[in-house]
Amino acid sequence: MRDLAIARRYAKALLLIGKEDGQTETYREELATVAGLFSSEKELEQAIYNPLYPVEQRQKVLKKIIAKIKLSQVMSSFLNLLFTKRRIIYLNNINEFYQKLADQFKGVERASLLSAIELSSETVDKIRKSLEKMTGKEIVLKKELDPSLIGGVITKIGDLVLDGSIKTQLLNMRESLKRGESV
Repeated sequence: MRDLAIARRYAKALLLIGKEDGQTETYREELATVAGLFSSEKELEQAIYNPLYPVEQRQKVLKKIIAKIKLSQVMSSFLNLLFTKRRIIYLNNINEFYQKLADQFKGVERASLLSAIELSSETVDKIRKSLEKMTGKEIVLKKELDPSLIGGVITKIGDLVLDGSIKTQLLNMRESLKRGESV
């Protein structure tokens, strides 16, 4: 829990800097790139995170990565600060919080759309527009397939779940019949 509070604090600080200099999207991309690189390259992650290696060597590796990726000065300073304060291990959590905060700042809400079959782009667009109208925010949909739904869709926006799947309707109908209610 404490780790998440630390990550949130650093993400907020970076967002504030991004708001001041108008670079929130640049920092979003750079942070996601570095976090993704560390996640995909476990040896690299260990070379930075593992305290068994000398601090100077780990810092040299970080500086080489920063130079190779050609990160902005602010992001370079931010990563060096994380390293110096021994917070670099929270990079993935910081990235997750930053992505959410940057979305909120931009007025974007991320949602998932679960369907039994591949939906046409027109259908997805109609669903997205309905969600935008309902929330008053720009919606970015992540599409997923789940054949067990039989038909219909399930949409998740934050804590809100809109379940229009045939599977759920059949389960509800079964429960109603068990209770002796008319359908």
